Amino acid sequence: MIQYPRYRQHRFSSFQVIIAGFAAVDLVGALLLMLPIAAQQRCVTPFHEALFTSTSALCVTGLVVQDTGSYWSAFGQSVILLLIQIGGLGVITVGAAFALLSGRKISLKQRSTMQEATAAPQMGGIVRLTGFILRITALFELVGAALLLPTFCADYGLRGIWYALFHSISAFCNAGFDLLGTEGAKFVSLTQYAGDPLLTTVIAALIVFGGLGFLTWEDICTYRLNFHRYRMQSKVILVTTAFLLVLPTLYFYCFEFTAGSARQRILLSMFQSVTPRTAGFNTADLAAMGSTSQALMVVLMLLGGSPGSTAGGMKTTTFAVLLANMWATFRRREDAEFFGRRIDGSAVKNAATIAGMYLTLFFLGAFVIAAAEQLPMSVCLYETASAVATVGLTLGITPQLGILSQGVLIALMFLGRVGGLTLIYAAFGSSPAHSRLPQEKIAIG
Repeated sequence: MIQYPRYRQHRFSSFQVIIAGFAAVDLVGALLLMLPIAAQQRCVTPFHEALFTSTSALCVTGLVVQDTGSYWSAFGQSVILLLIQIGGLGVITVGAAFALLSGRKISLKQRSTMQEATAAPQMGGIVRLTGFILRITALFELVGAALLLPTFCADYGLRGIWYALFHSISAFCNAGFDLLGTEGAKFVSLTQYAGDPLLTTVIAALIVFGGLGFLTWEDICTYRLNFHRYRMQSKVILVTTAFLLVLPTLYFYCFEFTAGSARQRILLSMFQSVTPRTAGFNTADLAAMGSTSQALMVVLMLLGGSPGSTAGGMKTTTFAVLLANMWATFRRREDAEFFGRRIDGSAVKNAATIAGMYLTLFFLGAFVIAAAEQLPMSVCLYETASAVATVGLTLGITPQLGILSQGVLIALMFLGRVGGLTLIYAAFGSSPAHSRLPQEKIAIG
């Protein structure tokens, strides 16, 4: 008997589902923003500008080609805020939330996709974790809005309620979108509140809290101040985050913001150390900062927040693992270590791969934009770091870029948000290969 080969029906991997979900929501958001009702002038927004804004909001970046406060109507701002919330939580998490609220059962395949989307260590308890993510997000955003309410209501009246909610969600989701621009003063971000300790502290705290990661918050809520019972990952995230907040603050205070009172300098230094990872708000004139400070902010942007958080970038754990591997190599140790635990070799390989991918996109994107726009490479590097790390900070060139350069930034924002390994596994498959080739040594260094 002749046996014919059986063809299996193609099944999408969880990584492909995540990317497809982001792309679909991105396109719907762009179409909604093209509607005349989305603009204050009731005009049809060009598709490339609507797609840029939709991608920036969904990827919680904050780069804009139109000032959010002066160009978009209440409807357009609501669409942007919804995209920010979906992007911050993740398309899969939002979809799972609707499924849970409707009483539908979550399949094993859906749980696997949710695990990848939330960077959870295991599939067990993923539904409970999703519920925790929704509760902790609502808590921080509502408390943040309540704390911002007095300032915005004092300045904008009843509109201040909308401003407080919008900026609280934008900050916790590390988006960086603001509504403070006017027709006469566009793209101002939070510069008018640079000396306001309440607003800058609340916004900075929301950015940090959103960037710590939901698994870290689960440890904090479960074990309180009992630090030694936290997951190793949570310990690494907290220590690395503290390191990346304190040292840049000291640098900015001593070398960048040297004028004004001590309180003003502390507020400016603290906020500019927080916002590059990866929020996009600013309280200082970034273009007026020194080249060394701008370079430091590029590094902070690329490092980003933590896995399973609302932030982007290479992630704090990637940075920490690479440093630990360097230290192990210096000491001629076989394995990298954290808190008395050995790091799996695959984590080191993944960290090196993610770092290499982000740096490649960062430099390649800047090269294309610099060639297309005839701009200095340093300015373009700042812009591409902001895009690929989904930060949203800019030296002011974004609105003047051509369609090609905007397309480059759109691609960088999308690729940066879905994540390095998600992109790689979706393109090349997530099933590990078990065959091994003959080994031969190669000189390194």
